[in-house]
Amino acid sequence: MEDKARKAEILVVEDEDNIAIALNYLLTREGYNQTRLATGAGAIELIRERKPDLVLLDVMLPEVSGYEICQSVRADPDCSDVRILMMTARGSAMERRKGLAMGADGFISKPFELKELREQVRKILAGELDQVRQAGIADA
Repeated sequence: MEDKARKAEILVVEDEDNIAIALNYLLTREGYNQTRLATGAGAIELIRERKPDLVLLDVMLPEVSGYEICQSVRADPDCSDVRILMMTARGSAMERRKGLAMGADGFISKPFELKELREQVRKILAGELDQVRQAGIADA
């Protein structure tokens, strides 16, 4: 199988089941392989071990926050290719700027439209990071 045909590996770190179900539906429909963690505990180790193409990372998680996870992943040179899309119900401009400043490749506020999430995931995986980051900063 050619590398281009390889399905992207996505790690979903989300504690709310209803959101995880919606993400599972979308990601499966889009043809991505996915794994879910319902808590921040163990997320950093799993990211280092598997090096997913993208992490959909909730900001507010039990045990370890999404910001802490993002910061740890960005501090690890072996994970430099891992992309991170942060998600939060507290979608203030300050939260968005904080997530992007910590190294997130994108930031989306909950509740989100599946179409909006699908577009962000595609852009981030396609390497259109500057456009996504600039849009995130401009929206802040």
